[in-house]
Amino acid sequence: QVQLRESGGGLVQAGGSLRLSCTASGRPVRSYGMGWFRQAPGKEREFVGWSGGSTYYADSVKGRFTISRDNAKNTVYLQMNSLKPEDTGVYYCAAGYRVGRNPSDYTYWGQGTQVTVSS
Repeated sequence: QVQLRESGGGLVQAGGSLRLSCTASGRPVRSYGMGWFRQAPGKEREFVGWSGGSTYYADSVKGRFTISRDNAKNTVYLQMNSLKPEDTGVYYCAAGYRVGRNPSDYTYWGQGTQVTVSS
């Protein structure tokens, strides 16, 4: 079906910014609702936001993170600004036939990309 690949993670200082990319192959990304999740060591996978007909964000990132799409590049982006150490984790993109705040709402997942925010 669709394969997803995240990129753009790295090490940044608190207050800095990163843009993550999720590029789809096999199917157009416009065919799916797209979600972003993150997971810190020893913690459950946490909802970050989704892009469907509109965008929706977890309270913890609202006002700091923005999801956008570039259909010509078959890519979904997660722009992360004003980063905090608690934003550290592995970030995953996911595709599904609907959007939601639960990982089970999605069918396809990328491999994840590490984001580390230092104080």
